[in-house]
Amino acid sequence: MTLTKTRTAAASSLAAAGLLLTLAACSTPAATQSAPSASASPSASASASASAGPCTGVKVVVDSASLKQSAADTAACVPADGPTLASDVLGKANVKIEGTAKYPTSFACRVNGVPAADFDIKHKGGTTREACDDKNTVSYWALWVKPAAGTWAYAQEGLDTLKLSPGESLELLYTVDNEPAAPAS
Repeated sequence: MTLTKTRTAAASSLAAAGLLLTLAACSTPAATQSAPSASASPSASASASASAGPCTGVKVVVDSASLKQSAADTAACVPADGPTLASDVLGKANVKIEGTAKYPTSFACRVNGVPAADFDIKHKGGTTREACDDKNTVSYWALWVKPAAGTWAYAQEGLDTLKLSPGESLELLYTVDNEPAAPAS
C-alpha cells in the first residue's frame, strides 16, 4: 500500500506542478497544446484517437508514452450501460493486463506484453527492466480516470475495484521518472 500512496502522491504533485506551469505560460491555449500534429508522438496520437468522436460507453486509452511500444497503444470505446469494473472494461477492449507479484489484479505491470521482461527502460538513473515484483519505482503504468464533463485524475482505486460509468474515460499511461505527469487530453 505504501507504493500506491507514493505513486499517487507523486503523480498528484506532478500534475499540480504541470498545471501551474501551464497556467503560468499562458502563451498557447490548452486546446492547441494537446492537439496532435503531424510530428506527434505515439502517446499524443493514442490519447487523441480516443477523444475523436462521441463514445456513449467508456473510452479506453493505453499510451506507452516514452517507451514508444505500439504493441501496447490502443484506443477504444467500450459499451457500458452502468457502472463497470475497470478490469472488465479493459477486457472488453482486448487489453491484456499482467499484474504485479503483490497486487496481481489491482495494478498493471505489463499491458499487452509491454514492457517486456527483457526491455531496457531508460530513466534518469540509467536503465531498468520490469520484473513485476513491486520493486520498480521509477517506471509504471499509471491509471487515470476522467469523468464525462471533467478533467483527468489519478485513480484512487485499483483495476479490480474501480468502477466506471458510461461517458467516463480510462487511461493507462506509462510513466518514467514521473513523466508524463498526466494524460495529454
